[in-house]
Amino acid sequence: MYTQLQLRDSARPPVTLTTLNKMRTAGEPIAALTCYDASFAVLLDEANVDVVLVGDSLGMVIQGHDTTVPVTVEDVVYHTRAVARGLHRPFLVADLPFMSYSSPEVALANSVRLMQEGGARMVKLESGAEQLRIVEFLAGHDIAVCAHLGLKPQSVHKTGGFRVQGRNADAAERILQDAKDLQQAGADIVLLECIPTALGKAVTEALEVPVIGIGAGPDTGGQIQVLYDILDITSGRKPRFVRNFMQGAGSPLAALQGYVGAVKSREYPASEHCFS
Repeated sequence: MYTQLQLRDSARPPVTLTTLNKMRTAGEPIAALTCYDASFAVLLDEANVDVVLVGDSLGMVIQGHDTTVPVTVEDVVYHTRAVARGLHRPFLVADLPFMSYSSPEVALANSVRLMQEGGARMVKLESGAEQLRIVEFLAGHDIAVCAHLGLKPQSVHKTGGFRVQGRNADAAERILQDAKDLQQAGADIVLLECIPTALGKAVTEALEVPVIGIGAGPDTGGQIQVLYDILDITSGRKPRFVRNFMQGAGSPLAALQGYVGAVKSREYPASEHCFS
C-alpha cells in the first residue's frame, strides 16, 4: 500500500526531489531523458536514468509537427500516463504545453491533470519574468515545478526560430536574473536550453536548486536530451548538442546506459556539443 515506504531501502529506490538535491550537493550529475511511451520507459528505468520528461517535444518527434505549439494537454496526459506505467525508479516530469498556463488558475488546473491523470511528480513550464506569479502560485499549492529558460520552443514564432539565447551581455544577465527570481518564486529545478557554456556555469553556480542543461555546456548539474535524438531515430539534421549514442552500441539499452555513463563521468557533453 505505502509504496514509497516499501521501496525506500531497496537497491533502487525511486528518485525524489530530495534525491536530486543530494546529487546536486554531492556534485553527481543528473542524467535525464525525454520519453513518450511505456516500452521506452522500461528501458530508461533499466538504464538508471534519474529524471524522465514527457516533453512537448513529442509534437515534433512523435506527431511530426514543425514546432511544439500544436501539442495539447490531452496529448501530454496521454503520453505521461503511458510512460508512468513503465517506470519504477526515475523521477517523472511532464510539460505544460503551449498556452496551458496562461493564468495561475489555468496552470493549476492543468498541472493537477498531469499529476492525477498522468502520474507526473513535477510539471515543467517555459519561464521568464512573466511566469513568476504562476510558479509562485503552483508552488503555493505544493506542486513541484521545473522552470525552463534559454531557448523556449513554444516561443519560436516570437523569437524568430530555434536559436542560441543569451549570447550578448544584456540577454545573459536577464537569463541569470530570471533564474534567481524563479528559484525565489519556488521553482525546484531549472532547465537551461541552448545557451553559452559560460552562462550555463554562471546560472548553476548562482542557484541552490538542481540545474539541468540541454545545449548549456558541461558545468550544469545534469543533462537532458531527446530520446529519439540520442538513439539516432530522428531523421535529418540534428542540433549541435546531440550525440549519437547508438553508434557502437549493440542495443538501445546499451546506448541508454552509455548515455547515463557519459553524463555521470562528464564525458558528455564535449566541446563540440557546446555553444560559446
